[in-house]
Amino acid sequence: MVDDSDDEMQYHIELSPGDISGPILLPGNPERLDKITPLWDDSEEIAHHREYRTATGHYDGADISVTSTGIGSPSAAIAIEELARVGADTFIRVGSCGAIQPGMEVGDLVITSGAVRQEGTSDEYVREDYPAVADHEVVSALVAAAERLGHDYHVGLTMSADSFYAGQGRDGFAGFEAAGSDDLVQELREANVLNIEMEAAALMTIANIYGLRAGAVCSVFANRITGEFMTEGESVAAETASLAVKLLAKMDQKKAEAGVDQWHAGLSLE
Repeated sequence: MVDDSDDEMQYHIELSPGDISGPILLPGNPERLDKITPLWDDSEEIAHHREYRTATGHYDGADISVTSTGIGSPSAAIAIEELARVGADTFIRVGSCGAIQPGMEVGDLVITSGAVRQEGTSDEYVREDYPAVADHEVVSALVAAAERLGHDYHVGLTMSADSFYAGQGRDGFAGFEAAGSDDLVQELREANVLNIEMEAAALMTIANIYGLRAGAVCSVFANRITGEFMTEGESVAAETASLAVKLLAKMDQKKAEAGVDQWHAGLSLE
């Protein structure tokens, strides 16, 4: 990873080096910080400017921070850029999504292994056939956390869109239908995509370009097959991501002790 931290306060997130520590959780809604930080040992709100609200603290002794990103990839990309400039190197999106595969229940978790780049932000960084892939250590930590906490989860591909309505196959105002919207969800389902949301693809693309670690865990709020919708599971995703940060700290410690650069199955977390 290239260390290119910036000594100046960042324009949008209003943070400077030293304001944050540990991996960064990235919810969209600033109000979700009020559901995330009570899960920690302690926390302190550092900044709140526009949609970017930041707190830092500890979870089971591990350094951890959180910054809200607003809705969509453009604002999330700004947060990632500026957080990297003040020293962040690991990001976990904590969000909500719509499930599109059978057997996925409202309240389940989706841990993203890679993403379909239907959003346009990542196109401004790199060619369209560049993959949006989650860091394998972050995925492993999220899976281990979900297992330890006993939460139902699915691991697989996510589609990230720029539009909540037309871009996700929903009707727009007055019944407007975007070209191809009738077939969008079915095509994604047949390609074994698990869920739809709005930030993961840009996060993972940008993180890979910069040599940073990133992943995503989202609670299923809607089942696009059954039409069921319920805002449940926000705290479940936050709890899983917070424990994953603790496990990542253990993984990093084990790597250092073994003198290796990558986490692998031969290293124990015990």
